[in-house]
Parts: sequence; C-alpha cells; structure tokens
Amino acid sequence: MADVLSQAQIDALLNSVRSGEKDLEKSPAEQEKKYAKYDFASPRKFTKDRIKMLNGIFENYSRVIGSRLNARLRASCEITVESVEEQHYYEFSNALTEGDVLALADVDIKEAPQEQPVMFYLSTATALSMMDRLMGGEGAVDDDLDSEYSYTELELRLYEDLVQDIISVLGVSWENYVPIRFTYNHTDANPTLSQLLGVDETVVIVDLKMQFTNLSGRMSICFPGDMLMAVFAEISRENPVRKVAVEDKSDEIFDSLQDSSLEIVAEMADTQLFLSDIYHLNVGDVIDLGYSKDSPIYLEIGGYHWFTGRMGTHKKNMAVKIDDVCYQAEQRSE
Repeated sequence: MADVLSQAQIDALLNSVRSGEKDLEKSPAEQEKKYAKYDFASPRKFTKDRIKMLNGIFENYSRVIGSRLNARLRASCEITVESVEEQHYYEFSNALTEGDVLALADVDIKEAPQEQPVMFYLSTATALSMMDRLMGGEGAVDDDLDSEYSYTELELRLYEDLVQDIISVLGVSWENYVPIRFTYNHTDANPTLSQLLGVDETVVIVDLKMQFTNLSGRMSICFPGDMLMAVFAEISRENPVRKVAVEDKSDEIFDSLQDSSLEIVAEMADTQLFLSDIYHLNVGDVIDLGYSKDSPIYLEIGGYHWFTGRMGTHKKNMAVKIDDVCYQAEQRSE
C-alpha cells in the first residue's frame, strides 16, 4: 500500500516549492547533478581543445595497437579510450604498488630529445594474460592473484617485448600534427622507489581499457606536462592556420581593451608640511620640493611604477613625455 502523506508533510512540501528550494519540473538526476571543483591556486595547463586533440590521437592509437595485438596474440582484443585527464604526478604514482612495473620511453620531437620520459603501465592481470597468450595459452589468470605480485625474470623479459611493440607504433598517431618518435628505454621493476618527476608536476594521464574474451584490463600512459607543452608549441609553429587564428583572437582582445578606463598617476616628488603651513597657503604660493623640474618622474598604474618620463607642456597643457618602460618587476616596485 502506498505511503500517505500527513497534512504537515503536505504543507512542508508546498512551502519548499513556493520558496524555490524544490523544483518539481527537474528530474531527480538533474537535481542531484554534481560539479567538479576548480582549483584556482593551481590552474590547468591544457585547454579543453588540447585534451580533445589528445583524445582523438589516442582513439587512433587504440585502433592501431588493437589490430596489432589481435594478430600477435591470436585473440580478439578491443581497446577503447576511457579518459584523458590532466592531473598531478602524485595522483599517478600513489596508485602504484611495489609489485607494479613501469615501462619508460624516450621522446624525440623533430629529432630534439626530451629529458622527461613517458611512462607506460599495464595492470598485472592484463600483462600476465597477454604473456600467457604469447606462450600459446588461452590467457587465463588466477582470480586470487596477489595485488603485490612480483614478476619473474622470464615474465619481465616477455613484458619488455610486449611494451616495446606497443611503444614503437605510438608515434604513428601523431603524424598528422608533428613528427614524434617514441623509443623504449627500460623497465622499472619498482617504480614506487623512483622519483621520475616532481610530485606536484603536471602530467596528462591516458587510460585505455583492454577487453579480451575472458579478461578486462587497462593500460595507462603518463605524459609529463613540460613535454606536452613542447609538443603543442611545435604543433602551433607547424600549423600556420592555427597561428593566424590565435593572432586574430589577440586583435579582438586588444580592441575590447581599448575602451577601458585606466588611471595613470605622474609623481614628481613628495614632501612634508605642517598643518599650520597648509592652513596659510594661498593661490600663487610655491612649495619647494627640492627637486629639479628637469628630473625624471615616475608614472604609476595600479600603485606600481610602469614608466619614467619628464614634465613638460603639450598644446599649453601639462604633459609628461615617456622616456623608458620599467619591464622588470623589481623596477616597478622601486
């Protein structure tokens, strides 16, 4: 039997609707929608367009390695991109355990090597299943596999062979934007003890889902933020259309700023007067500042020194001729 509301409950419901606390037109899913918090103290390095570009690159990469693994493992393997997210490196490193293994790859952008490596991670169950198929098995993995499972030397050699093949074709997906070469470097058997990047350094983590007939696993690729910034800078130089678009947007921004009001204060010198002296001041009196009229003065904007200049006249009006610009922050605060 359905629950019957009491009069007090009916009145409370009507009052909440009238006050706007409850919107009956919205579905429960819309009312419970949550929004991610944005950390203004640590702004994002990569725009949505950049993340979307990476997502497209790895959609293509997932198809390439999917067909490659199907042929090599003689098994059906469907690979999809689950997420492409900008995070801090500690969010990636904290998820690793002592038994995990990382494959590190060197990156050359137009023959210019990058210092920071790209990190590839295969979940243990996925890696063991793929090794089993390489050896002629069916890819079966023990359901009670220890989370801190350690690879044997033979398994590490098979792991290296697998990731070398996976890494070797990654550059193909970037060819439409910029020539990049990814080269396998070495395998880190205990990444929790290695400090490959600063904990607060920005990285982009790509998660790929790998679906076999009897197993579902994942592969994660961690890109250092500085390396990706170098890649995107090279893409901008290579693509003149994108460069023109940026210049056009800059012109629009400056056009909008032209009508803005800005207070500029020219300060020649300052002095101190007694209140009695100020009280007896009359029109025409002169205050000695101890400063020559030809001495340079500062022009302040927002309380900071931005320009130096000299006093003068222009069309019978008081004016300041700008001599120099204070480019450095230290000069502005003097």
